[in-house]
Amino acid sequence: MPPGSAWMRGNNKTTLAATPILTGRTGRRWFRRLGPGLITGAADDDPSGIATYSQAGAQFGYQLGWTVVLTLPLMVAVQLISARIGRVTGKGLAANIREHFPVPVLYAIVVMLLVANTINIAADIAAMGESVRLVVGGSSHVYAVLVGVTCLMLEVFLTYRQYVRYLKWLTVALFSYVAVVFAIDVPWLKVLTESIWPRLAMSSGMLTVVVAVLGTTISPYLFFWQAAQEVEEMKSSSIARALKTRPAHSRWHLDRITIDTVTGMTLSNLIAFFIIVATAATLNRAGMTNIQSSAQAAEALRPLAGQFASLLFSMGIVGTGLLAVPVLAGSAAYAVAESFRWKGGLDLEPRQAKGFYAIVAVATLGGVALNFTRIDPIQALFWTAVINGVIAVPIMAVMMTLAGKRKVMGPFIVNRGVKLLGWAATAIMAVAVAAMLLV
Repeated sequence: MPPGSAWMRGNNKTTLAATPILTGRTGRRWFRRLGPGLITGAADDDPSGIATYSQAGAQFGYQLGWTVVLTLPLMVAVQLISARIGRVTGKGLAANIREHFPVPVLYAIVVMLLVANTINIAADIAAMGESVRLVVGGSSHVYAVLVGVTCLMLEVFLTYRQYVRYLKWLTVALFSYVAVVFAIDVPWLKVLTESIWPRLAMSSGMLTVVVAVLGTTISPYLFFWQAAQEVEEMKSSSIARALKTRPAHSRWHLDRITIDTVTGMTLSNLIAFFIIVATAATLNRAGMTNIQSSAQAAEALRPLAGQFASLLFSMGIVGTGLLAVPVLAGSAAYAVAESFRWKGGLDLEPRQAKGFYAIVAVATLGGVALNFTRIDPIQALFWTAVINGVIAVPIMAVMMTLAGKRKVMGPFIVNRGVKLLGWAATAIMAVAVAAMLLV
């Protein structure tokens, strides 16, 4: 807020009446208020997510459209909880887990996150390299290296404010998938009918795709990232403090977090729905039901939906990848740095946080290196989402426990409605994983 504003003067009633985010005077001012929630939601539609939604649409048509509708309130609740933990305590998730859970629990969670994120980065970078090759030709491996190094340089050398501004504008890339849908013929009545009343078959294939959709929509790296970014937002202000220690302006901050998170998650799931619709209307209709990567989906669209639709799809993969790879590497770095009490944060220079930026480099370059091994990163795109679905269950259970503890949250423990949705998300994820393994 600018100096001399109502917020700075400290009157709560005046603050709420004068706060631009609540009055919404201009679209530009409203957009500036969006940050961690918007970026987190957009990063959720990374190339791994695009591959998963493409597989859902290609294999099962419009029948899995209900999954992104179901996950929206669950995703909002879980991300609200992670954001509130960060802003209320002034610490990231890993730091809170370190303080309130046994060390083995912390290390198990951080190791799972680091491994899953590195594989995810490898899959995303491979898809981006392949997408660039589809558009301009050349070697996908060369493009993968260039993309990985570019993402690393941006995260290391940009200041926090520059970095966030860059990530926010990259969310525009998501709208390429809206354009794809309107560039093809879509039977909207059938879309709505099958999304609301799907013909479900309890097969292992469908359950695996459902778990993958859940895993790519409610992903562990998003929890750690949004909590850490709320801490970064707090640190970027010379007067801001953790809400637990300075609750005077808590309502303004919690309202901002709610608007930011709801906006980001709604955008994320809306784009996911459009990707399912686009691939169902083209690939599934043409009998192409085995799509293993987002780049393959883009290539398959070309003869069915035209060069323009294929180009938009490819551009979206590159744009969302540039947004998601730094988020994946950054969330792993925050988790590791908090676990070992290292200095960390995008507001620090590399020489001030060597361990933090070392993890960013290891995760990013490790992902690049995996593209040159026998591990097939294209296959890994889909299975990364499944892995995320499996490891999300224990992480969500830990988060829900933290959010309900007065010792952790002070007077800001989550309310009954959010708590119910958060535990429901945990239970649904656990049931889906168990069903996939048993069927």
